Amino acid sequence: MAKNLVIVESPAKAKTINKLLGKEYVVKASMGHVRDLPERSLGVDLEKNFTPQYVAIKGRAKVVAELQDLAAQAENVYLAPDPDREGEAIAWHLREALRGKGTNDKFMRVTYNEITAPAIRKAFEQPREINQRRVDSQQARRILDRVVGYKVSPMLWRRVPGASSAGRVQSVALRLVCEREKEIRDFQPIAYWVLGVRAAKQVEPRDPFTATLAKLNGEKADVKDEALALRLMEELKQRTLRVADVVKKEIRKSAPPPFITSSLQQAASGALGLSPSRTMRIAQKLYEGINLGRGSASGLITYMRTDSFTVAQEAIEQARAYIDQTHGADFRPETPNVFRNRSSAQEAHEAIRPTDPSRTPAELKDLLDRDDWRLYDLIWRRFIASQMAPARIAQRTAELEAIGGADAGPDTFLFRATTSEIVFPGFMRVSGLEQRKKKQAAHASEDPEADGPLPPLQKGEVLDVVEWLNDRKETQPPPRFSEASLVKVLEENGVGRPSTYAQIISTLLGRKYVAREKRILVPSDLGMKTWDFLAANLEALFDVQFTAGMEEQLDEIEEGKTAWTNMLSVFYEKFSAWMSAARGPAADAAVVEKMLAVLEPVTEWQPPVSRGGKTVYSDEKFVASVQRQFAEKKRPISGRQQDALSRLLFRYQAQAPGAKDLIESLNLVIPEEEIERAKPPRQETTEKLALLENVAFDPPRQFGKKIYDDQDFCTSLRTQVESGRRLSPAQIAYLDKILRKYSKQIPDFDQQASALGIEGEPQAADGQIPAVLALFDSVKEWRPATTSKGRTWDDREFLASLKTQFEQRQQLSFKQVSALKRLAVTYASQIPDYAEAKQRLGLPEPRAPRKKRKTSENE
Repeated sequence: MAKNLVIVESPAKAKTINKLLGKEYVVKASMGHVRDLPERSLGVDLEKNFTPQYVAIKGRAKVVAELQDLAAQAENVYLAPDPDREGEAIAWHLREALRGKGTNDKFMRVTYNEITAPAIRKAFEQPREINQRRVDSQQARRILDRVVGYKVSPMLWRRVPGASSAGRVQSVALRLVCEREKEIRDFQPIAYWVLGVRAAKQVEPRDPFTATLAKLNGEKADVKDEALALRLMEELKQRTLRVADVVKKEIRKSAPPPFITSSLQQAASGALGLSPSRTMRIAQKLYEGINLGRGSASGLITYMRTDSFTVAQEAIEQARAYIDQTHGADFRPETPNVFRNRSSAQEAHEAIRPTDPSRTPAELKDLLDRDDWRLYDLIWRRFIASQMAPARIAQRTAELEAIGGADAGPDTFLFRATTSEIVFPGFMRVSGLEQRKKKQAAHASEDPEADGPLPPLQKGEVLDVVEWLNDRKETQPPPRFSEASLVKVLEENGVGRPSTYAQIISTLLGRKYVAREKRILVPSDLGMKTWDFLAANLEALFDVQFTAGMEEQLDEIEEGKTAWTNMLSVFYEKFSAWMSAARGPAADAAVVEKMLAVLEPVTEWQPPVSRGGKTVYSDEKFVASVQRQFAEKKRPISGRQQDALSRLLFRYQAQAPGAKDLIESLNLVIPEEEIERAKPPRQETTEKLALLENVAFDPPRQFGKKIYDDQDFCTSLRTQVESGRRLSPAQIAYLDKILRKYSKQIPDFDQQASALGIEGEPQAADGQIPAVLALFDSVKEWRPATTSKGRTWDDREFLASLKTQFEQRQQLSFKQVSALKRLAVTYASQIPDYAEAKQRLGLPEPRAPRKKRKTSENE
């Protein structure tokens, strides 16, 4: 057993660092956090200074036990998770879990911004203590998030059907998306007119060029009236065109800064089409390292969760040497380029850059998968460009005046046309901008309908008018957010941190609050309803500026300017007031006491509402819970609870002798739902249930933690009807769905469905479905089933379930057909004539096969 134990988060990182450190060290992975707040309780003692109650994470017991054994035998334990707050917290939790009753003496913290031999050696030469202030900052964030989620989410579940959770930062991102959507829906376009001219020289070169009206009567041209536009056009037809001036100037365009997390996610989305979460997964791989052959391994980029533009001096010198050698001294500025950080940036971190600037993308093309290589290429080019000289661009602007005699009208017109040309590319040589501009120019020259570039012009030169232009346009609503633009707005507003941007968007997508449509984020109806509720009840909590202020306070905890418990105390006082207001006014305690006393004699309660064998609501249990709450007096009864009790007075009036008098004394009015509930079951409901009496139901199905049992559900509906209670509209809708599902077992179903008003489901098109299902007959090798978060994904079982459903109903939903077609592309290599089927059935393009890595014989 080596005397030095090193603990990192991931096996890939452990493998690379193990190669770099050698045999004197054992490097193990903790697989992330080993302790956290409990899943099923708040886990924070609000009465005792917000003391967190940490528990071992489920599934980590074996890992922790192994690490405990190794730590007990080791002389030194190096805690080497990532160099940010989350990494510092992981290190602290590891120490607390591994030290037992011993001291902290053998536990040391090491940090590094890149996984290379020099960086790792330097880190292990300079171990330090765990930064408790940084741990406290992360702890405060975790508790904030837990308190908000744990307290707000249940309120959301009760008020917004289908809503799954609220989050301190996630709900602010949802706010931005939903408020932008409302802006778009409320937008009223305004028409305006753009006037211009196609002009040409009277001598060669005579290729026409276009100029746009810039000034009208000495003011900025702003034509918002069609009659004015038409009058000006008539006036221009009486004019000739003359060059009023030609303005030449040279523009210096400075190099961009190297990437930070947010700008990398934005650039990868725009240039490579990668989502933020995909970008971060690839960046993680590049950071953790690859095998370079001949036994060597190295990380390819620095740590990818950063908001700092700081760059190590050694890396700057390497980049400048590369620029000198490859492009020449003209492309290297006299002094290195330095970029100013935001005030909140953690300057101890570096920007995202290649660990070795001399390792060009071309050298790695055969070692990396396609997307991995493309992201490395993007990072490498941006970093090298950031240390290059500014580009110089010559800009020429021609100002043209429309002149005429006294009968040509009183207005003055000034048109402008501008062209630019790269004089010196500077950083654009590496960034790709120079090449893109050349391609654009080449495409323009090949287009016979495109206007030519601005020709050489002289002041006072008279030009030919080829055509006066009048283009009606409309103002456009603000665009919906893409994932990249949402990240940009979050960063600009100080909401979230580099480590959270991708997760925020993934959470919104996972909760079905937004959908991704061609890389654009569109809020769902559920997302809009969720935000409407939060805006109406807790708008201040999810205010953008308030959330940004909380991030600043977390920074202050790390800087030692404030204690984490003080910050939480101030927050919780505000939060409690907001939650009390959201719950509504407290109930009248005297009235609640009378209602509970009147309901005391009730013995025959209506059957509880059950789903999947689990009781989800019971009148009897609700009254009992209010009685306990009233007796304990720890929490006031809410107005909503009082309203619910008043409904029960009407529902159980026959068993509660004092109910009628209390209803009259309180001037209560029977709610519409109770009037509806009091009606007998509908005749067609009884007939629908009768159709299912001889049906052989499918076995119960489990999705995650939920069990769906058709037979159990129908039995509960039959019990409700037999007790004389009418079904709700939602229950009837689901009953109709079950009837459609088992229609093949019901004689004359179509005729009976029509008589009972059972409508068909919206179905996905046509006769394509059998053809798509038939494609899978040739598939012999299936992907292994995978399990994630309690759910098992099995392609073969999924296909079988769709076939069974189609045989039963002769239809699939649009979402099911879409999923079926996506599954087809996974097995495209086993489907004969896939290219022809793709055209005929609208299937996706097959994915390009991944490149096999070349390995050295000595590896």
